[in-house]
Amino acid sequence: MNTKAHILVTGGAGFIGSHTVDLLMHAGYRVSVLDNLSTGYLTNIEQWIDHPRFNFVDADITTDLTAAFAGMVRRFGRIERIAHFAAQTAVPISMDDPVGDIQTNLAGTARILEYARHNKVAKVFFASSSAVYDDDAPVPVSEESRARPTSPYGIDKLAAEFYLDYYARLYGLTFTALRFMNVFGPRQDPKSWYSGVISIFLERAVTGQPITIFDDGNQTRDFVYVTDVAEAVVRALLSDAGNNAIINIGTGVEVTINALTHTILELAGSASPVRHEPARAGDIRRSVTTMDRAVALLNFNPRVELREGLHATLAWVPQEKTKPVAGSGAAA
Repeated sequence: MNTKAHILVTGGAGFIGSHTVDLLMHAGYRVSVLDNLSTGYLTNIEQWIDHPRFNFVDADITTDLTAAFAGMVRRFGRIERIAHFAAQTAVPISMDDPVGDIQTNLAGTARILEYARHNKVAKVFFASSSAVYDDDAPVPVSEESRARPTSPYGIDKLAAEFYLDYYARLYGLTFTALRFMNVFGPRQDPKSWYSGVISIFLERAVTGQPITIFDDGNQTRDFVYVTDVAEAVVRALLSDAGNNAIINIGTGVEVTINALTHTILELAGSASPVRHEPARAGDIRRSVTTMDRAVALLNFNPRVELREGLHATLAWVPQEKTKPVAGSGAAA
């Protein structure tokens, strides 16, 4: 693919989106980022703001994006590929406001697909989630496991996948959807509604605050480091790898929250007290993926192990504490 191609990244000032932007910029692409900064930060992409191959547009995917996209095209030419991260990503918010979740996550995705259809975009990458799976599905889950989400967030992610398939069948759109397991790493804001457990626990360990574990702590997750995820995204976006496929992205390693907490406290040298509260509605009990399809279609093998990733993220946490608290809304 021509390295001067124009790539759009929605939610590109967010956690995973900004790491994807880094890889695309280092590879020589022209990159436009669309983000309303409700949960993303300009600091995540500040190294690129004045770069001649970079363009930032402050806009919300729930609104008419005609002018925003037209401006990108005037500057960098036709948008050839789209990485779509922009979303409302907090399960609790989706349960409190399912209509708002639909407007952002499902209707926003439909807007992106309509633009791609009418403007002959070569490929759309979609950031999906392991939240689409049934809580009672056999573990580890595969892409063939039953999808029966326990939250509006998961329902809208699954519905968006159906839209991708619909556009592929009727209009010839090419896509890849990656169902992320629990992604962690630098730039994941511990103060935001959508934060992962690792970013929250690390910040509390560093500051000596109590760590709250919902449920008994024996629930499990598959934690995958953000740079590994960004590499999978770029591989899927810029090649024919995984065309029109849905692929789980994780490590295949199941870790209990209790074990995670012990490791974080050890690495941080922290004496933070640990307390338990009742399980939250919508939370999955066990979560870990098979790796067969990721390996076969994307040649994806995560390189960063949990302890190494925790160490790298811990080094970044003191910087994060100086950032303002993000709100909720349509961003990655």
